[in-house]
Amino acid sequence: MIRKAHAGDIDRVAEIYEAIHASEERGELTVGWARGVYPVRETARAAVERSDLFVSERAGRVETAAILNQIQVPEYAQCDWKYPAPLEQVMVLHTLVVDPAAQAGGLGTELVGFYEQYAREQGCPYLRMDTQAKNTLARSFYRKLGFWEAGMVSCTFNNIPGVKLVCLEKKL
Repeated sequence: MIRKAHAGDIDRVAEIYEAIHASEERGELTVGWARGVYPVRETARAAVERSDLFVSERAGRVETAAILNQIQVPEYAQCDWKYPAPLEQVMVLHTLVVDPAAQAGGLGTELVGFYEQYAREQGCPYLRMDTQAKNTLARSFYRKLGFWEAGMVSCTFNNIPGVKLVCLEKKL
């Protein structure tokens, strides 16, 4: 079940962030995030306050989370989008996370499907998101789901220096 997150979900989402940081530190994942910098508990708290954090549960336990809104980060202006869409018609996915202990169960695909349906319901036929260039698993995953890599921007992103930000898009 996918639903809007509430304040009671913040700790669990923060646990997933920490599990991803730990997996990356052990060399099991290459995401490009930084523990204590991004994402952190405050990332989830702020999204709950904006009412744009969504979570999915299995057996009553939150296993995935993502932020869905129309906020395009400033770095997107440097990208050569295939679909130059009006701002009000773009839905953006931020910080999609799946608990490393629950990966390979289709949860990420399910959440992206929800993102697409949510965008349709909000009148947004254009989807945008980003990932780091070194996150080859995410890049492959999104490609399989029909997203196009519109470009790469070198920047400091979410206070993490030296990021090569890959901008992705899809038209529904």
